[in-house]
Amino acid sequence: MSENLHELSEAELAKLIGSAQKTLRDRQLGKRKEVVAEIKLLAASIGHTAELTDISTGNAAGSIRRGSKVPVKYRDPENTKHEWSGRGMQPKWLRELIEQGRSLDEFSVA
Repeated sequence: MSENLHELSEAELAKLIGSAQKTLRDRQLGKRKEVVAEIKLLAASIGHTAELTDISTGNAAGSIRRGSKVPVKYRDPENTKHEWSGRGMQPKWLRELIEQGRSLDEFSVA
């Protein structure tokens, strides 16, 4: 088959790749639906229900919150590229300034 692929134009390859990706997604979704149906049957056999709509459609359970940015809480007035939301590890630039005797409050945005 690889010999045939070398004979295809770029447009034909792009179309083939798109078609293959769609077929793969459809198969994966079909398998998900089968697994969800089996889980629901197993749950029903012991008197429970299983709500797995996110799994059966392929949507991530937390997709509603995905991509939301956390506002900046601290910024270096001397270099505005240095920002920190206050979450996670304290950035190196801020840690170094605090070690030099500066206060965290000096960099508060709000």
